[in-house]
Amino acid sequence: MNQLLHFNRTIKKIHLWLGISCGLLASISGLTGSLYVWQPELSSALNPKLLTVSEIDTISEETLLQTASYLMKRHKDSLIRINLPYREQQTVSLIFENGETHYHHPRTASYLGTKSVSIQFFEDLLNIHRTLGIPKIGKYIMASSTIIFLLSILCTGIYIWWKAYGNNLKRGFTIKWKAKKKKLNYDLHKVLGASFFIPLALIAFSGAYFTYNSYYKAAFTLLDSSKRTQNNNSDIQPKFTELIRKPDSIYALRAIYFPSKNNKDFHFRYIQDRFIEPGFRRSKELKITETDQISALTDYYTDTNSNKIAAQFYPIHTGEIAGLLGRIIVFFSGMVPITLYITGFRMYFIGRKKS
Repeated sequence: MNQLLHFNRTIKKIHLWLGISCGLLASISGLTGSLYVWQPELSSALNPKLLTVSEIDTISEETLLQTASYLMKRHKDSLIRINLPYREQQTVSLIFENGETHYHHPRTASYLGTKSVSIQFFEDLLNIHRTLGIPKIGKYIMASSTIIFLLSILCTGIYIWWKAYGNNLKRGFTIKWKAKKKKLNYDLHKVLGASFFIPLALIAFSGAYFTYNSYYKAAFTLLDSSKRTQNNNSDIQPKFTELIRKPDSIYALRAIYFPSKNNKDFHFRYIQDRFIEPGFRRSKELKITETDQISALTDYYTDTNSNKIAAQFYPIHTGEIAGLLGRIIVFFSGMVPITLYITGFRMYFIGRKKS
């Protein structure tokens, strides 16, 4: 009995001190992520001339490739990337070596403008979400705090909640709105923590993947079969001129990355659905050398189980895998850490006043 009491006290101390420290980072990550969930809609609404075109569904894949090919030839060696319509962007964007971004009409190739303040804002917001804006080590700080949030704060919190309300779940999910501030604060903390435990755990687990993806993939290789399926896609045309002219039979071309100092290959990125759709994320990555030799190829339909699973972390993290409902859940879940942080702090100070 004494050992159990000591264990429970230890769990509460871990929950308290990690909540006070890493909880702040989790709150920043949650708030920025919550706002970024609606980035596609907000960006489109704020930048209709740059990102939207009328009757986008009537523009064929052949036309999109012709536009990209024309723009590529026109700007020659000054490009580092061409983005075709994808997610909120219905236009074609060119990323230049000098850092500028130009937008062009997907059918006529006419110039539409450069990157706006609001587009830059969301790019900066994503950078804060992923790295706190700290170069090099920022992503490790955020990813590590996310793992601590998942394994320590959430798990110890649900353990404390279960010990108190495991025999009376109704009480564990009850908020007495007319109670005194102290009681209301406690009820908000316990109910929000328990109610959002699963979505927060999924968001935290999927979020850490983007920094520690190699470890995740190594673990998921246990699910791979001993015989790997070979890619026999006969539609692949390794010649650059063919790739920029002929649409893929399954996927839509979403971006072309041009050779750089660090990477001498052309990188073609494909996606099955150009715009946001619920369900699994299906994509293809193709790299070819300047002599038109395939150096790397991954395809969802012929890939290993581990890579197929890894491809779903982004739609899980954003909630897009479950459509609009999933995004709404992620949006509200992102606000929970800061609420838990504030209510937890208040509980801590109330306890200190008593002692």
